[in-house]
Amino acid sequence: MDHRLSTRARRQRFAAPLDWMGPDAVFTPQGYEPGYDYPLLVWIPDRSQPFDLGRTMKRLSLRNYLAVIPAFASHTGDEPLWEAIDRMRDRASVHPRRVYLVGQGAGGSDAFRIACRHPDAFAGVVSLGGPFPLAEGLFARLADVRRLPMLWCCHRTADPEVARHTDRTLRVFHAAGAMLSMRIYPGSNDRSPAILADVNRWLMDEICGTSALTPSATAS
Repeated sequence: MDHRLSTRARRQRFAAPLDWMGPDAVFTPQGYEPGYDYPLLVWIPDRSQPFDLGRTMKRLSLRNYLAVIPAFASHTGDEPLWEAIDRMRDRASVHPRRVYLVGQGAGGSDAFRIACRHPDAFAGVVSLGGPFPLAEGLFARLADVRRLPMLWCCHRTADPEVARHTDRTLRVFHAAGAMLSMRIYPGSNDRSPAILADVNRWLMDEICGTSALTPSATAS
């Protein structure tokens, strides 16, 4: 994005309505200002569950972000994700250094996976219920991964295997010096109002340069 464009030119460039995304689902914030660079949330839903982008963003924030769900349904690999990001950057006012991956369930694990493989492409990653893929060697680019803020929102459970995985994840991140903020919630709804409100606060703290959530497990 050319930051040398005048405000008037930028408004003209991004004046078109966001109805050009074809198979991608797009959310435009209320009061969308074409001259303002918005953070972009790239959502990766759990494909086994229905996902309503508008309802989810209403709970998260109606004004703070652009959002998109890439059209993965008829594709394999990550190409639809990069294509969706490129289309958003071409047609909407996206901040070039504030693209966040947000995944739910299995999509949360995918978000961790993609962000760690391309840590310089994202400002941060959020997983709603999806465990970190420990067995995949995702710290190959350790220096870059260390600079990548991550948030893991998960649920309280008595399953000993889940507890062991959580403990291993925290140990691995501590040993690597990587940033993982973790919140544990009751219930099983990955997109509850409480969780999405915390995600919004975490994102805005990252965007504004503060840190409200510490890299430890805390109950909601």
